[in-house]
Amino acid sequence: MSDETLPVKDDVVCAPWHATVLTLYPDMFPGPLGTSLAGRGLEKGLWTLDTLHIREFAEGKHRNVDDTPAGGGAGMVLRPDVLARAIDHASGENDDRPRILLSPRGAPLTQQKVRELKDAGGAILVCGRFEGVDQRVIEARNLEEISIGDYILSGGEVGAMVLMDAVVRLLPGVMGKIASGEDESFESGLLEYPHYTRPTEWEGHEIPEILASGHHGKIADWRFEQAVELTRERRPDLYEAWVERQKKP
Repeated sequence: MSDETLPVKDDVVCAPWHATVLTLYPDMFPGPLGTSLAGRGLEKGLWTLDTLHIREFAEGKHRNVDDTPAGGGAGMVLRPDVLARAIDHASGENDDRPRILLSPRGAPLTQQKVRELKDAGGAILVCGRFEGVDQRVIEARNLEEISIGDYILSGGEVGAMVLMDAVVRLLPGVMGKIASGEDESFESGLLEYPHYTRPTEWEGHEIPEILASGHHGKIADWRFEQAVELTRERRPDLYEAWVERQKKP
C-alpha cells in the first residue's frame, strides 16, 4: 500500500483506521464489510481489520471460555481471565484505541459517537456471547458498552459490523462525494428528506413539482421542511433535541 492511498490530514499522512475484533466466530468477518463502499475502502487500505479468536486465549484441556453465572441463573457467562488475555493481546503497548463491548445494555450508538470513533483512529471491538460478560473484566479493562438498538441479538458480531460500517463510510476517500454523507439522516440532527428519481410519473404518482423547477434555493428549502416534518412525526425525541439546539445562540 502506497502513501497515495492513505488518508491525509493537515498535509500529514495518517495511518488507516484500524479495527480489531475479538470474537468466538472470526469467520463472520469481514462479511458484508468486504463489499460495497466498506469493501472497496478495505481493498484500498483506507481502513484495516483483523480478528482475534477469543478461544485461543483459553487454557486447559477443553479451552473453556465461559462458565455458569455466580449466584445461579440461566445461560453462561464469558470468563474474565480469558477475555482479559485477548484484550491485552489486542491492545499491546501504547494502543489508545477505545475498547468497546457491544452490549444491549450499552449507551445507544449515535452519529455523534460514530464521528468520535472515526477520529479515534480505530477501535477494539469485543463481541459478547452467551448470557453476558463478567462485569470485572468490563471494569478492569475499561470497556465502553455500546448498543445498536433495543433488541437482543445472538452475539455482538452483527453490532460490531454495524458500528464499523457507520464509521468506515465517513473515512476520507471511502465515499465518492462527501456532500452525500453530510445530507443524510442524523448528520444535521434531522431525519433525511424523501428522495425521488426517474421516471417522473410512475403508476400515477408524480415527483413533487418543486424538484423539477431547477430553483436550487427553493428545492433546498423544501427538503429542509420535509426533513423537519418527518423528524417531528417519526422521531419526536430527535425533533425536540433539534428544536432546543436552534434556541442556542
